[in-house]
Amino acid sequence: MKAVVYKQYGPPHVLILMDIEKPTVKKNEILVKIYSTTVTSGDTRLRASNFPPIAWLFVRLIYGLFKPKKEILGHEFSGVVEAVGKDVTLYKIGDEVLGTPTTLSTGSYTEYISVPVVRKKGVLGKKPKNLDFNEAAALPVGGMTALFLLDKAGLSKGQNVLVYGASGSVGSFAVQIAESQGAKVVAVCSGSNFEMVQSLGADSAIDYHQNDFTLINERFDIVFDAVGKITKSQAKKVLKLNGSFVSINAITNPKQEHLNRLLELTKEEKIKPYIDRCFSISEIVAAHEYVDQGRKKGNVVVEVAH
Repeated sequence: MKAVVYKQYGPPHVLILMDIEKPTVKKNEILVKIYSTTVTSGDTRLRASNFPPIAWLFVRLIYGLFKPKKEILGHEFSGVVEAVGKDVTLYKIGDEVLGTPTTLSTGSYTEYISVPVVRKKGVLGKKPKNLDFNEAAALPVGGMTALFLLDKAGLSKGQNVLVYGASGSVGSFAVQIAESQGAKVVAVCSGSNFEMVQSLGADSAIDYHQNDFTLINERFDIVFDAVGKITKSQAKKVLKLNGSFVSINAITNPKQEHLNRLLELTKEEKIKPYIDRCFSISEIVAAHEYVDQGRKKGNVVVEVAH
């Protein structure tokens, strides 16, 4: 089968499309023919080993000090079940699914992936009928991160929420989730993305190129940093007395329950992954080059098979 492999850290051209052995299923696993995956900021950081100095050595010790231990990137996928292990009852051949890989050994930049049905890490679910495969692949990582952090912040109806970096993957989900729960949402992004974030449910938007959000008069119950670029002291300037600041720089630990809730919100048409661009798996280098520019809106999808 085809897979995108990288054997050294570096720029996008370290990613190579090659043939590797197709996985087999164990008794509690399903074999998924992957239709779509994505390029997340996590994929590009791991590929380049681009981490803050304080975390660099720690991350390298986990993922490979001199070269990658995990040679196949990809944090989320959608596809169709092609085979099931003898102990699997929740899924059958032909089921359309989405999820995240469970191990450090392999990712989803591959034509097939074998994943356990009962798992301690990673998530798995059936694809909602109102999402296509590209949209489904883009749901787990950004959606679960946004939901986890909004839960942590204590999101509730009637609150004022500011989302900084609202046009990115996590930010676009945060806007939709907050709006769906009855919050008023102010989005901070570039002016060119105002139409996008307002279509997702933002009540108003601030262009960070033109205005400093910390100087506005409005006060917020939650300041959500979806790009990891603002500090707690900055957030405090616009937070209410008992307001909450959450950032993707924090350690997040989304679980199956978060995906289950996202799937319900999706079926109710309260959230929908925003797709910026789609690339074929043969264009993986170009996909990473695009994400490296730091200007993507929502999610960038890689089509593996359709």
